[in-house]
Amino acid sequence: MKTFKLLSGFALVTVLFTSCYTEVIVDDFDDTPSITLNQLLNSYELWYVDINQTLGNGQTPFLQKAFTVSFRNGNVYANNNLVGFGSQGGGFGISVGTYDAYNMILDVYHDFDGFETFDVYQIDNNTIELYNPFNDTSYFLDGYQRSNFDYDYVFYDNIHYFLQEYEAWEKIYTSEEGELNEFDNENYLQFLPGGNDSVFRSSQDYNISNVDNIYWDYTGVYGVGNVQGNMYLKTLTLDYDYFDNEHFELSVINDEIIELYHPSSGTFYEFSGRGYIQYVRLPDGSFDKSKTSGDKLRKKKTETKDNPRVNTRN
Repeated sequence: MKTFKLLSGFALVTVLFTSCYTEVIVDDFDDTPSITLNQLLNSYELWYVDINQTLGNGQTPFLQKAFTVSFRNGNVYANNNLVGFGSQGGGFGISVGTYDAYNMILDVYHDFDGFETFDVYQIDNNTIELYNPFNDTSYFLDGYQRSNFDYDYVFYDNIHYFLQEYEAWEKIYTSEEGELNEFDNENYLQFLPGGNDSVFRSSQDYNISNVDNIYWDYTGVYGVGNVQGNMYLKTLTLDYDYFDNEHFELSVINDEIIELYHPSSGTFYEFSGRGYIQYVRLPDGSFDKSKTSGDKLRKKKTETKDNPRVNTRN
C-alpha cells in the first residue's frame, strides 16, 4: 500500500507538472504581429526602390518609374523625377494615388496605372519586399528618414534620367577660350530612352522658340560614365559616326542647366533644359500619356551600387 501510494503520488505530481507546463506554453504563444503593416510602412518616411534587386521578369509601372515611394495617411507619394529631387513635396515628391494595408497585403490605387496588390514581407529592420502575384515580380524597398537619405547620391547615380527629363537642351553659352571644333555648330541636344542603348539627337538650328519645331540633324547613341573619386562629375560621350565621338566632362549647375567641358578643344559649353517633362497629373486631372510611357521606366543596371546614405539635396 505504501509503495502504491508513493507511486500514485509521483504520477499525480508528474501529471500536474506536465499540465502546468503545457498551460504556460499555450498562454505565452502569440501569433499576432508586433506591428501592423500600416505601422511598418509608416516607420520610414521614404522607401528607396532598389531597382537592381528586382526579382522576376514582370513590371509594375509606378514602381519602375519611382526612385522613392512614401505611404502617408492612406496616400502614396513618389519621387519620379530628378528635377526637383529632394525639394519637391518636402522631399516626398508628388501624390500618385492611395493605398490600403491589411494582413501584410498592400493594395495600391495608382492615379494613372490603376490597381496593384502586393504581398509584403519584412526582410530586415529597414528592407521590405513587395511581391506582385499578378506578374510574379518582387521589388525590394529600403527605408530611410528624409534626414539621412542621400538625395545627391541618387541624383548623380541616375544622371542619364535627368538628361531625359527635358524635351531638349539649348546651348546658352560657349566660352571664348578653346579651339574651334565641330561641336561649336551644335545648338540643341535631346536625350531619349532607348533599348539597349540610349539615344541622343543634335541640331544646328538656332533660336527656336518651340522645341517641337527643332529640326534634328543627327541621331546617335550616348553614354554617361563615372569619374573615380568625384561623385559630382560625370563623363558624356556622344557617338557621331561622321566625325568620331565627342567626349565631355558633365557637371550639373542646377536643375535646369548643365555644363559640358570639351577636353580636346578646351571649350566650356552650357545647355539649358527646355520643355520639362514632369511625370505627374496635369492641372485638368488628366495625364499626358506620351510623357508617362513605359520608355521612362527605370531599367536594371549591370553593376551593383551602394545604398544612399547621409546628406540631403537642397
